[in-house]
Amino acid sequence: MPLASGENTPVSTIDQTLVQTAKESLDNEVTDYALYNALAANTKDPALSETFKHLAAMEQKHVRFWQKYVPDYRPAPNRSLIRRVLLLKRLFGLTFAIRYLERLEEKAIKSYESIAQLIPSSDMKAFDEMLEDERLHEGEFSSRTESSTIRYISFVVLGLADALVEISGIHAGSLGIYDKTEIAGLAGIIAGAAASLAMASAAYAQAKQGFKGSASISAAYTGISYFVTAVVLATPYFLTHSQPLALGVSLALAVTIVTLATYYSSVISSKPFLRDFIEILGILLAVTAALYLFGSFIRLETGITV
Repeated sequence: MPLASGENTPVSTIDQTLVQTAKESLDNEVTDYALYNALAANTKDPALSETFKHLAAMEQKHVRFWQKYVPDYRPAPNRSLIRRVLLLKRLFGLTFAIRYLERLEEKAIKSYESIAQLIPSSDMKAFDEMLEDERLHEGEFSSRTESSTIRYISFVVLGLADALVEISGIHAGSLGIYDKTEIAGLAGIIAGAAASLAMASAAYAQAKQGFKGSASISAAYTGISYFVTAVVLATPYFLTHSQPLALGVSLALAVTIVTLATYYSSVISSKPFLRDFIEILGILLAVTAALYLFGSFIRLETGITV
């Protein structure tokens, strides 16, 4: 990529913090430039391709700005990040990949703001324009590329979250009552089938209240995600007769699903990941422990030996 040319500020007169920031920013901007060109080359939509090219041109302008402060520095794109974003695009869609980039962009904005007082007055106008670019263009672009599937992510997360808590609790409660892991697994699947229909009906009614999308699709996403989760969590109970092993593997699967679903939702909705993850995980473990103890109490009181 062609770098800056023309008049440069003497390096000896520049604050070393600004020099270091300029080098890091150059690496980031060159990476963004290469990434947007790669995305432009990997999309079949002419309008999207042009948008990516426009963003690449903006990043090239930012490169020229930072290059003035370190004219002898030769930045290199972060190939690992480029491959990661392209993989995320392939696996989870363009909107997710762009929202992931937005999170990185927020770090760059904070870095720029922290050294704003070090920018020479003659460059402040260009600096402010660049900062405004960084604040606006990613968000505007992600809203334009939002796919219809993204509208229904809240219903998928709703189905997953409820299924994880309820089915894990049912399994634990059943283990407290019965000796056989197969019974706990069947209890989870039967309850999952019934609850998935109930959840789908509730999602349908909810979506009818002003949701900009299909109520039927919302119900389908909720019900299917619930039942599939129930089947996944029940599977270990049919593969082993060891109660601790079945419960442990099922809980490990539940934690994995919680992590993936919460992270995906946090990126798409631009919400903090850790708070929501800890909240759901805490509820999951608390309900599982409580229902296991409750099932054990019932077994002691009734004398069930199945």
